[in-house]
Amino acid sequence: MAPALFMALFAGLLVGSFLTVVAYRVPRGESIVGPRSRCTTCGAQIAAYDNVPIFSWAVLRGRSRCCDDPISIRYPLTELALGVLYVVTVAVLWGEPTEVALGLVFVTVLLAITLTDLERRVIPNSILLAATIAAVAIVAIGDPSSFPERAIAAAASGGGFLLVALAYPRGMGLGDVKLAAVMGLYLGRNVAPAILVALIAGSAVGLFLIARQGTAARKRAIPFGPFLALGGVVGLLAGDQLVDLYLSTFS
Repeated sequence: MAPALFMALFAGLLVGSFLTVVAYRVPRGESIVGPRSRCTTCGAQIAAYDNVPIFSWAVLRGRSRCCDDPISIRYPLTELALGVLYVVTVAVLWGEPTEVALGLVFVTVLLAITLTDLERRVIPNSILLAATIAAVAIVAIGDPSSFPERAIAAAASGGGFLLVALAYPRGMGLGDVKLAAVMGLYLGRNVAPAILVALIAGSAVGLFLIARQGTAARKRAIPFGPFLALGGVVGLLAGDQLVDLYLSTFS
């Protein structure tokens, strides 16, 4: 398994680097194919040797070579985060090729959505559509018998969030609704603990802000996508155990 984990880490670092481009360009309506990466401050083209995941940021000490402007630590952290997620996904789901493929795509999508929602308060439809197409293709090839369960989970989670969005539009956006549906497609029944974790985490952060800032915190918009992403990772890696624990406890 060790070679596979090393390859997963390497792939995660590379995809993570590309993901920062996706998260920056897609919400702005720019192409992710070209042109090559440029400095966001002065517009100079970034050389390939300055685009090596983590390494280049460390060598440059977090500053661009062209204009000495600070480079956000978000870039190496994104690359490292996806590398770690890839390694953990392969390790936990080892022996189930279809689940590994779904898991790698899923964590990539979740991290991309986390970046766009934190920065721009948006969950791009193009990312969700690509995620849906990838899930359907992988399931159709590797595990077509699971599709009914996944479709039901997608409808249930997306439908539940839609009701919340209709009842409380200021607290829940349609992007969250669509993301919940996509999560159901990837996780099947394990979307239940994923949603629960997201709600608990979001509520905890909301209560913390209210405790610190008082009523002013109620007017502060908090993106829910990152909490759904956190729940999605938990559902992916520990969903079966959590569902089985619930069933053994209450059945």
